[in-house]
Order: sequence, then structure tokens, then C-alpha cells
Amino acid sequence: MKSHTIVWEFDQPPDVIWPLFADTGRINEAAGLPKHRIREVEQADGTVRFFAEAKAGPFTLAWEEIPVEWVTDRWFRHERRFSRGPLAVLIATAEFEPTPGGCRCIYRMEAAPANLIGRLLLATRFFDDAGKNFDRLVDDLRQFAAGASKRPFLTKRVVLDQARALRLERIVAEINASPNGHGLGTRLADYVLDAQEMDLIRMRPRRLAREWGEEDLPVIELCLEAVRDGLLESRWDLLCPRCRGAKLSASSLDQVPETAHCDSCNITYDRDFSRNVELSFQPAPAVRPVQDGEFCLFGPMSMPHVILQVALDPGESRTVPADLAPGAYRYRTLETGGQCDVAIDGPAPRVIVNGAVVQAGEPSAPGTVTLENQGAARRTLVVESRAWVADALTAHEVTTLQAFRDLFSNAVLHPGDQVSIAQIALMFTDLKGSTALYERIGDASAYHLVREHFAYLGRIVRGHRGAIVKTIGDSVMAAFAEPADAVRAALDVQQGTEAFNRDQGGEAISIKIGVHAGASIAVTLNDRLDYFGSMVNLAARVQGLAAGGEVVVSGQLAQDPSVAPLVAEGRRERARVRGIAEPVEVVRLPGDPVVEEKTNGG
Repeated sequence: MKSHTIVWEFDQPPDVIWPLFADTGRINEAAGLPKHRIREVEQADGTVRFFAEAKAGPFTLAWEEIPVEWVTDRWFRHERRFSRGPLAVLIATAEFEPTPGGCRCIYRMEAAPANLIGRLLLATRFFDDAGKNFDRLVDDLRQFAAGASKRPFLTKRVVLDQARALRLERIVAEINASPNGHGLGTRLADYVLDAQEMDLIRMRPRRLAREWGEEDLPVIELCLEAVRDGLLESRWDLLCPRCRGAKLSASSLDQVPETAHCDSCNITYDRDFSRNVELSFQPAPAVRPVQDGEFCLFGPMSMPHVILQVALDPGESRTVPADLAPGAYRYRTLETGGQCDVAIDGPAPRVIVNGAVVQAGEPSAPGTVTLENQGAARRTLVVESRAWVADALTAHEVTTLQAFRDLFSNAVLHPGDQVSIAQIALMFTDLKGSTALYERIGDASAYHLVREHFAYLGRIVRGHRGAIVKTIGDSVMAAFAEPADAVRAALDVQQGTEAFNRDQGGEAISIKIGVHAGASIAVTLNDRLDYFGSMVNLAARVQGLAAGGEVVVSGQLAQDPSVAPLVAEGRRERARVRGIAEPVEVVRLPGDPVVEEKTNGG
């Protein structure tokens, strides 16, 4: 085995450099390494082995991918064992040490030849060529970390032929002319042509918004519009609850199955619209084709929720430096087996595995985690944050956005399918005295006023990340993923009604609003996504308690930490509602007396 060590100095601490250097897939792409497909082979004992093949220059390579080991911000180790090609083994290890004002990375490459060509490569140019390539990449990382470049690695812009360039120009014009473009169409097109494939395989609008310094809602709406106009394609990913990878993807919502199997983790898991069904995007092939495959399957930043992943031989115990911030964590093994959830607020409990049993032991020394394999087989121990994917745009959230319902009204569930939603906030509205309004100003004028009032509600609902689910007569049902957004929208409707009435020539309308949140069932009804259940019925009943110009919030919703400050000045009471035996607690937010007077006077 021959080895070569390189030391790089950085002006930033390890927690800044780690996310860049440990993004091994991105680095491999920038280094010009080939993309490859992974073949997963389940073993008799339930473990999974990973094999790959690729063409690299004149060589055809075949290897087994050994799962990467790492401790976040500290070190990682990556090993490949070849069955074809000039090398037998290739191991890369990176260690990060804090230094005054920055950090040091000690990078070690180890390789063993498989044949005469391998021996010649290792004796001559292999390590020098690899070192020069990595020096170039590290210089790019330094520039990015210092804020001197917009992306970690500078890539060549994709050059389009005349026909595709004209097509893209037309698409961008359509995006920018739409209400969902927000002036970002050109920027998105440039991103598609300039970015690495690692950025484009699964585009997440929230991550893109953060990179651009934009609010996430306009970028989400931009991506939805770009699908309609032909710049992007959408895909519904069913994420594995362990590795958080998209192990199954569908082109439409009605094709997302109720269950999926992750071959990497060897588990079967259920669909959860509020958690693991994600809408992501990638360039349309007519603009920029993106090939399937991997640059690196197991890089630490492909699973950023995993704080450490370390393999232990039978009977081995090992203490590793690791800083676990207070929070909720899960102990498990990479192999199929049990798991143990822990809440850490101080020294981390030991991670103990014995066969399929994973448990927490006595506290480790401060600043460390002790790992113990008490079983008879080699196991890879994992400590991961239980927080879900922060940038994921879930099916539950996107289907409550007005832009999605406007652009993809045909995106529905499979007939007969229904999805449990853990929590959704609903706002019901109704016009007070609408029958008298029609009698007073005539059917045509009243109908026009009602339609304008629908448009007024729609603008406010959309501005608060909600969507109009349906209109029923003069009433509206709107859905929101976040409870506070629903309450803010309701308050904004009432605060703006007087101005709306002035804009309509002084003919006063008065709106009654009720807001409630809870578990529901999503179904397809009349070719659109709708919500049903006792929670929906109660939300409608809460609206029935409201007077004109008033917002009534259910007591259950008022207890939500994000809602409580918004309703602190309201009047709490218990009220009887039809169909429910016991009185229901509500919070009544008084209406505008001026609007009330005008309406009652009519």
C-alpha cells in the first residue's frame, strides 16, 4: 500500500469548511471523475453491499463502494475496493484541526496496485496528478468560503445550439410575463446553464432561494411556473426516513405509491404527505439533459442529518470526539436493525449495539461519543439528528399554495386514494347579508361585487402562503400549511375590507371568518384536491359563530405557540356548535364597527 499526504490551510473554522470539503459528490464532479450507477445487493444476513462500474480514461473500472465513515466537522474516510482496473484499493481520509483563525485539513490518499499498470501509476504520476487536481479544487473552495465567488466550483456554461437558445429565450419571456415569475426567469435560466449537475439533479427551491438571497415563496412559484412553461420538470420524491434519499420518484402526484422500499437501508416505509413526499425539480431535457447516476453515493453531505457514521468490529469500543448540540437524536446502525431515540442536553449517552438491538448507555465524556459493538458481526453505528429535511418542499405544503393549484389544477390523487394530513389550517369565510345584498343592488351588480370579493380574498390568501380550495356560494374555503399564516390572512382580510368597500364605490360588504387547524384527510373530489373530516366540519362551524367583520379562532388553534401572540387580545368564550355535544372554546376577535353599521343599515 502506497500513500501520499497533503496539508491545506484555511482561514475559516472547520464548521465552515466541512460542508464544502465533505460534499464529495460535488468535488468528484468538479474533479472530472465519471458518474456511475450503484448496484445494491442484499446479503443473506440482511446487510447490503454496493457495487459500481465506470469508464475513466482508458480504464474500465469496477468496484465495491464501502460506506463512508465520518464525524461531522472532524474527519471522514472513504474506501473503494476494485475488482477491475489498475488499482486494488483506494482510500481517502480527511482530518480537520482547528487553528488560530481557521483550520487545517490533512488529506491522505492510500492505494494498492492490482497489476503492473497499477504499480507503474503509483510509482510515477498517480499521486502527483491527484494532488494537483485537488490543489485546484481547494483554491476554488477558499475563494468561495471567503465570499469571492458565488459557487464552490466554477464550471463551464452549457452552450446551446441556435434552436435551443431561441426556445429558452421564449420560455424565459413567458416566465417573466407571468405573475409567478417575480422577475427571476433569466436568473433561473442562467442557473440551469451554469450550475453543476449536483445542483440540478434534485433542485430544491428553498436552497436556491437561500443561495440567491431571496424569499422562498417567490422562488417556489418561479419553479412551478418554469415547469408549466418548459424550463423545468417536476418530480415527486418519496424520501426514505433513514437516509433521507429519494428512493422512488413519480412524475405526477397520483403515481406516488403508499409504500416504498429503500434498498440502501433495506427497509419498507410509508408515504407521509406532511413529511416524506417532496416536490423537487430538474432541467427539462430539451434545455439541458441531466444523466442519472452518482458522483459519490455515501458522501457526508448527501446525508447532512447524520452527525457521525462509524464502523466497529465485533466487540470493539471506540470513543470519538464529537460535539452534539442540544436536541433530539436517533441512534441506529447503517445495517437493518433497531433504533433508539434520545434527547441530548449535556454529555451524549453511549451508543450500544448488540445484533439488532440499539440502545443508549451511560453518558460519554464531555465533547465525545462512546460507541460500543457488543455483537458478533461488524456494524456501522449512526448518530443522526431527528430534524427532517429543512429544504424539502413537501406535498402537503405545495398543495396548499395558490400558484400550485392555479398552474396544476389537474394534479390530483389516484381515484379512491386518500391521504392523512397530520395538521392543516383551514379558513372559512362567508358574506354577511348576501341575500339582502342581491335584493338591494340587483343580481348583476351583486354578482360582480361577490366576484371581486373572491379576487380580494385570493390575493390575501396567496400572500400568506395559502390556497383557495373551493368557493361555495358566497363562501370560501382556504388551506394553509402553517396555522399562523391562516390567522394572519384572516386578520388582513378584515383589516382591508373597508378599503375594499371604498374601491367598489362604497357599497359595503361584511365578511365572517372562522379559522381552525387539525388532522384531516386529503382526497380528490370533482377533479381537485379537497379536505374532509371532523376537523373540516368544525372549521366551518367556527365560521358560523362569527359576526360580520369578525374573526373567530378555535381554542385549540389559539394554543399553538405561533398563533397565541396573534390572538392575545381576543375574547375567549365557550360556544355551542351544531353537531358537537359539548361547548367549544373559541377566541373572538372583534369586527370593525364601521363596517358592521354599514351592513346592518343595508
